[in-house]
Amino acid sequence: MLTQPTKTYDFIIVLKYPVRLFKAIDMISQLMLAIAAIAFILRGILLFQNSHSGGIYTINFLIPILIFTWWIWCYRQQSMGYLAYYRFALMLAAWGWYLYPKGVFFAILYLIAAVLEKPAKVLPEVAFDSKEIVFNSIPSKKISWMEVNNVVLKDNILTIDLKNNQLIQKNVEAVVTPKEEADFNAFCAAQIQASNQA
Repeated sequence: MLTQPTKTYDFIIVLKYPVRLFKAIDMISQLMLAIAAIAFILRGILLFQNSHSGGIYTINFLIPILIFTWWIWCYRQQSMGYLAYYRFALMLAAWGWYLYPKGVFFAILYLIAAVLEKPAKVLPEVAFDSKEIVFNSIPSKKISWMEVNNVVLKDNILTIDLKNNQLIQKNVEAVVTPKEEADFNAFCAAQIQASNQA
């Protein structure tokens, strides 16, 4: 069995939590879940009125109950300050849509949303080593030291000045001590100088 070695970085800087983006993702997930729950309940009522019984009838009421239970659990997680992930409820909804007549398109849509929710909510980090700067975004963004004019960490603001006149400025999550700031800035200056000599 082949395994890929884990890469270690000299510095990893956690950036400010993008609250508005995460709230937007949560709102979209909640809207999708509400639409699915209403559709399943209405189908269950329709089946009940047409005197259908059995598994499919029960599932149309069970899935919304499970969705709302997970939604409440996510709300409690958020109230305690944790990130909430609606992916389990989105997977349940995808299953419900799959059982729905002509609901395969919605099943695929909900399944894609369930798979992409967690990677979309990864806390933004910037990693620095002797070869490159890596942003853990989707897709991952890598910047070679040869492309960089200057990197400065000052007053909890990370500034990356690229040679193509692009300036990247991000707020840092944690408070950085003056010694950590000096060590980081010295490391970056050494990498830039080494890349300019190469």
